[in-house]
Amino acid sequence: MSRAKEAAASELFAGLYPRLAGWCRRLVDDDGTAHEIASEAFTRLWARWTKVAEPRGFLYVTAANLVRDHWRKLERERRAMSRATTEAVVRDQGEPAGDSMRLLVQSLPERLRTPVLLHYYADLPVREVSALMGRNENTVKADLHAAREMLRARLGGDLDRTR
Repeated sequence: MSRAKEAAASELFAGLYPRLAGWCRRLVDDDGTAHEIASEAFTRLWARWTKVAEPRGFLYVTAANLVRDHWRKLERERRAMSRATTEAVVRDQGEPAGDSMRLLVQSLPERLRTPVLLHYYADLPVREVSALMGRNENTVKADLHAAREMLRARLGGDLDRTR
């Protein structure tokens, strides 16, 4: 890698890593896992550095995929523990709103979940989400609307209580 590209990569890392790791932290609720995901996203970016036109978008999409993989792994582990113990799992009803919203977003279909993660959690504009996902802007807007409606229905019509 040339010095100029190396300097650009270092600058990108210094400027974006804390924000990306913080975003991942909100999604996975664990500092160590969040840093692993953010580091892995940067590692994958470095491997494709000369081929990636939009590094910031690439990082967030890669991190979103890694977060989704993490959630899937947790779900598989949960199911395995449930089968192994054969006991009914009693959930704590006093779950904080942030955890319940994370679980609700996680339960959205992938076509709705990805734009929600990129727009609301990564704070990317609809235009950028559209470009990253290769979808029309109006399609992304419609998906965000459908996701909000689905979340509103699951929250009993009170979407404002999570803000």
